[in-house]
Amino acid sequence: MRRFLLATTFLAAFAGAAGAGSAVAVPLDEVRIIAFARPVATLYVGNPVIADVTIIDNKHAFVQGKAFGATNLIALDAMGHQVANQHVVVAGNGSSVVTLQRGTAQTTYACVGARCQASPLPGDGKDTYEAAIDQITKHQSMLAKAAAGETQ
Repeated sequence: MRRFLLATTFLAAFAGAAGAGSAVAVPLDEVRIIAFARPVATLYVGNPVIADVTIIDNKHAFVQGKAFGATNLIALDAMGHQVANQHVVVAGNGSSVVTLQRGTAQTTYACVGARCQASPLPGDGKDTYEAAIDQITKHQSMLAKAAAGETQ
């Protein structure tokens, strides 16, 4: 009987934690707003390569999809107690992405209306993807320097 009560208590606690942290679906390169039931002081992302978070105020945050995959987000209050533990799934939105196959070479385009622009993703041609990642890295570095007050 004691084991049954212990198991029931554990499952109830686990179900409560899982219920408090539902999954957040974020399309690649898009942002979603998430809300918390209680004020939050700190946010942690399990894998910042997949998603990034920015606190808006003590009950809201932006979640940005940075790469395909799944991770989690943990929110803590000012006392360090867990407020939320949510799964974050980043996937393509599908409707505005076109993948062109030429033999074994693949190129991905992001499209708006009748206009498409190369938007390399993992799996695209090595040169195309690496060039895009280099360009993004340089851009982010330049933004970080500008934010820090450095000049080029």
